Amino acid sequence: MKFLVFIQSLESKINNNSLESLCAAQKLADKYNAEVHAVTFDKAVSENLSNYNISSTIYINNNELNDYNPIYYSKCLEILNNEINPDLLIFGHSYETRDWVPRLSARFECPFISDCTNFDNDMSFIRPVYQAKLNEKIKLSGKGIISFQAGSFSKDDLVEGSSNIDEKTLNLSDVNLSIRPGERFKESAEGVDLSTAEVIVSVGRGISKEENIPLAKELAKKLNAQIGASRPVVDAGWLDHSFQIGSSGQTVTPKLYLALGVSGAIQHLVGMKGSKNIIAINKDPNAPIFEISDYAVIGDMFEILPKLTEQL
Repeated sequence: MKFLVFIQSLESKINNNSLESLCAAQKLADKYNAEVHAVTFDKAVSENLSNYNISSTIYINNNELNDYNPIYYSKCLEILNNEINPDLLIFGHSYETRDWVPRLSARFECPFISDCTNFDNDMSFIRPVYQAKLNEKIKLSGKGIISFQAGSFSKDDLVEGSSNIDEKTLNLSDVNLSIRPGERFKESAEGVDLSTAEVIVSVGRGISKEENIPLAKELAKKLNAQIGASRPVVDAGWLDHSFQIGSSGQTVTPKLYLALGVSGAIQHLVGMKGSKNIIAINKDPNAPIFEISDYAVIGDMFEILPKLTEQL
């Protein structure tokens, strides 16, 4: 069997979810004794990927790929698909993936199973449905395309090794370019990409009012952390939507996730359960957040925070 993993990057920085998906591919390859081939459009990224235990690293060297364009991207993967004929194409789930990968599904006449969180035996893949209240298992009976949610696997589990870099320049002259790239999307001035944060201080409804947000920000500053939020805080207008974590916000996998007054609704948990260490502070001993926390602090957050910040 052969697996082809697409590695998304920006300015030679690999998207964390792509590395997590490469880890998933390695684990799948162990189960099915398969080859793993990684493809990138960035030379520096290809040199990085060559340090992992995969069958090959494919670097596509075409100027047309310097800017994101779904037409060029899908054409490149179509050419590679014809050359390698992989049984499985694997992606990290992202806004770009949602945009262009369905084109591949239509061209290859194979299913695209998105938002997966794990896999089971017999080529079955698991993904959450109904706002992550249930899981469904979908079995592939032939060629397929998979995307994995951020945090489903850990990039720290990637097996190091070596692979040859296969540099290719593809003929894209016959592409009917019906889409022209515009300016790349940018977060709002207040916003931040939490997916790469190593430490996050997240505030929930328990913060009580907007005037208390600076308490969390001061702690975050001491920890060199990013601020995050649950949906009630964002809906109240206390923080910008770009700070929201959960099924309708960002998915994060920091080394440390400090939850302040976050109750732990399932919609929030699905966005942060992949964190390496979770510390929750909440006065409610029955708060659902404690079920997945590594450390639980039951008490008044407004007494704890100033003392904790002072000690740092």
